[in-house]
This record gives sequence, C-alpha cells and structure tokens, in this order.
Amino acid sequence: MKLSNLNTPVRLILFLMLTFTQMLTSCTPTTSNDNTIQPGMWRVVLHTQSQEIPFLMEAATKDGKTVLYLVNGEERILLDSIQQQNDSLKIGLHIFDADLIAKVNGHQMAGRFVKNDAKKPYSVPFTAEHGQTNRFAENPAEATYNFDGSWQVVFDEGDGDTYDAVGVFKQSGNELTGTFLTETGDYRYLAGQVEGDKLKLSAFDGNHAFLFTATPTSDSTLQGEFYSGMTGHETWTAKRDANARLADADSLTFLKPGYDALSFTFPNLQGEKVSLSDPKYKGKVVLVQLMGSWCPNCMDETRFLAPYYDKNKDRGLEIIGLGFERSPEFDKAAARIRKMQDRFDINYDLLVAGVSDNEAAAKALPALNHVMSFPTTIFIGRDGKVRKIHTGFSGPGTGKYYEEWVAEFNKTMDELLAEKA
Repeated sequence: MKLSNLNTPVRLILFLMLTFTQMLTSCTPTTSNDNTIQPGMWRVVLHTQSQEIPFLMEAATKDGKTVLYLVNGEERILLDSIQQQNDSLKIGLHIFDADLIAKVNGHQMAGRFVKNDAKKPYSVPFTAEHGQTNRFAENPAEATYNFDGSWQVVFDEGDGDTYDAVGVFKQSGNELTGTFLTETGDYRYLAGQVEGDKLKLSAFDGNHAFLFTATPTSDSTLQGEFYSGMTGHETWTAKRDANARLADADSLTFLKPGYDALSFTFPNLQGEKVSLSDPKYKGKVVLVQLMGSWCPNCMDETRFLAPYYDKNKDRGLEIIGLGFERSPEFDKAAARIRKMQDRFDINYDLLVAGVSDNEAAAKALPALNHVMSFPTTIFIGRDGKVRKIHTGFSGPGTGKYYEEWVAEFNKTMDELLAEKA
C-alpha cells in the first residue's frame, strides 16, 4: 500500500512510525558481526614502551569452530580456546597462562594481551586489522643493506651485565627472517623486513613479545635495540662473522666434585612420589628434562622429545620431565604441566619439581653446579651415571644449529642405548 493513498493524518502517523523504526534500526548495533572473527589474516600490534610490536594471526575453521594461528615466519601456533567473556572474547594463548582479551568490530579488533603468570601480572594493549599481511611497512623503501648471514652479537642489559649471542639472518629483498642463539636458548622464529638500511624483526609466541631493530655502523657492524614485553629493553651490537659460535652447551652445567649421579624424588601429576631410584628406571637410559610450561624453548624441545620417546622407549629409554612452574601450589603447577602434556601428546613421566627459578632448581638438584637455563637436559647411562648435561636448546628456528643438535643428540642416544645394563 502506498502512503499517497491515505489521508494526511494517517500518512503522517505512518511516516513517523516508519521513521522511528528506521532510527531504532540504525542506532541498534547488529549482532551478526559482534565479536565474530573474520577468516583470513589479521595484523596485530602490541603497543608497549612507546613501540609497536607487530605480529600476524590467521583465523580459520577447524573441526567446525573458529581457531586462530600465531604466525612467525614458518611457525604456526594453534590457538583453539576462544570463549565469550562478558562483551569480549577470551583467546587462550596456546599452553601458556596468558590470554588475548578482544573486542571484534567487523574488520577491526582491539583489547589487551594479559600475562597471568608473571611475577607481577600485567597487560599490554593491542589493536588489529583484518586483511593485512604485512608485519611492518606495507610498502617499505628498497633495501640498501644486506643483513644476510651470521653475526657475533653482544647484548647489553643496561645494568653492567652483558651476554653473548649469535645472530642468523636470511634476507630476500625486503623480507627478513632469523633468530638469535644464546647460551640459555634461542629467540625462536623472528620475522620482519629491511627498510632502507634498517633491520626490523618481531615475534609473538603467546607468552613473549619481541622487537629487534638495528642499523649498520659500518660494512660489517650493527647497533641495535631489543624490546620485550612491558618493560624489557636491551641494546645490542653485532659483527659479521661466518664462524660465529657460543660456548659449548655441554660444558656449562656439570656435576659437583664427588658426584657421578643424580638423586631426586618429586610428585607426578597425580601427586604420587616418583624417584630416579625406582625400579622402572633401573638399567635404562634416562633423560632428565628440566622444563616448564611457560618456557617456549622447552616447548620446542618437548615437540622433539615426545615423538622420539614413543619411537625409542622399547630400546630401553625413559624420559623424566621435571616441571618448574610459576606457581608454588601443586594443583596449579600440575594443571599447567598437564596442559602441556595434552598439547604435545607427552607419554613420558612428568613431575612437579618446584618453582621456575634457577636457584630453586639448583637446590632441588644439589648434585649440579648450577641451573642456568630451562631447558637443561641430563643424559644418564644404564649404569645410573650422568654422561652429559646439555644447557639450553637451539630450536628449529635456528636452522643449521638445530640440525647439528639433532645429529649430536641421535649419536649420543644411539651410543647410550647400545650399552648393556
């Protein structure tokens, strides 16, 4: 029916009713896109220390539900816990005790990255834009410097303390990937770009947010900045060196004089006491893995050890993971380790050994000279004696260094497993 066929008062009333309905419709937000995460790539930026730490996150469908993947170079970390919480989404960050709390509005997202397990829990604001695949500049200036190769690096923590590292970068035009190896582990998969003569690399693994920048000071030297999380800041210098190396990881942690074996008793995830002297381990090759669910390097090592154990346990192998967690409460610590167990399908023994502190770990294992890194891996022969202790872990993001570690690990294990009890 047309309004023109009605008399004036009726037309006026209907006109006002239609206008009011249209106003209500336009003022009422639609719910179809309310906190609905659009599929595809999202460019996410953490805003901290007056810096932007960017990373990529891809939304997809898995088993009929929306999931997300953190994308760092070749790495994709699955985030499959997304829950509605009041007017926001709570996105659980992999195995870590951390979340993204987000509000989604069509092609935009905003919220906070919340770390629950830090000594002082904190949050960092973030924003995100759908459909962007550039980590840094969308149209960077042409690269005028070649960062490709290996670099001997020194990080300065700003309080007089320094530590050595090896930087390994792979550059193709403006694209740059790489990582830094240190004596306690590597900074895993870094991705970014070269803009002019400036290096920019970043990563977000769900627990740590990293931003590295650098500019050349000569043809073969660099000066850089390193930002992490809410307050972490260091400077770094580098010198190009194709033979850059760190101290031997098998020499940094060792048994104190008078010791040739380990001894410990800790509860498993069910609260039952487990000792290295139990009959289960007698005459076996035993790997003792000092680890924690909060530790990305431990995550990388576990991703290797879990299938290795399944393939080799019938050769007389046992692995014991000693979990040093953020919480001193058994139930909370066990719950975090159990989440790691489920995610990586770990079938070897996991024990709750203490809190995630180097000194506390050293007290729990008094035969060691110290504990300087998580992970630390202790190789024990069938005779119960410690044969080797490896500090830290060079994960798959380190390329050839990871391949060297795998080759050396396999060689050591084959030799130990070939021995008679």
